Amino acid sequence: MQYLLMIAGDESAAEHQNDGCDGWGEELERQGKIRGGGGLRPPSEATTIRVRDGEVLLTDGPFTEAKEQIGGYVVLDCEDLDEALAIAARHPAATYGSIEVRPILSPEDFA
Repeated sequence: MQYLLMIAGDESAAEHQNDGCDGWGEELERQGKIRGGGGLRPPSEATTIRVRDGEVLLTDGPFTEAKEQIGGYVVLDCEDLDEALAIAARHPAATYGSIEVRPILSPEDFA
């Protein structure tokens, strides 16, 4: 099953943006666990789009005002949630921010 790790932090996390992951992903890539991912530009560069009553509404900035914002993501292929949680707990960002782990729907979920 695939899981999305959404890596978040508050404004203090910006000091870690160039830290890298201390080798966190290399072994996971060799094991075939990582399917994709990347870092995101700061929330100040986001644009949020909504369509209401046929009108396109654009807002500069993130979707919500929150203390923490998503700064990156990783897609994992794991046996189960326990494995995904164990992998997420080893990510360096878990020590200064938070990581939301969420299952990804498969095409079969829509059948």
